[in-house]
Amino acid sequence: MAIVAILLLPVVTMLLYGMDRTEDWLARGPQPPRHARGRHLRLIHGGRRQTAAPAGQGEAGTEAA
Repeated sequence: MAIVAILLLPVVTMLLYGMDRTEDWLARGPQPPRHARGRHLRLIHGGRRQTAAPAGQGEAGTEAA
């Protein structure tokens, strides 16, 4: 009986390890979508609110002396 227990020990060890990995795999949450990774640029809502002044025209109150 001890020989059978010793021979079954590696099988039981692999079974417990496999069940642990499977449980962790099933319990973890979904991964974020591929397009939502942090390395991409993020657009700011309502970025530029005023249109740029044409080249050569500055504000009336800021003249260089």
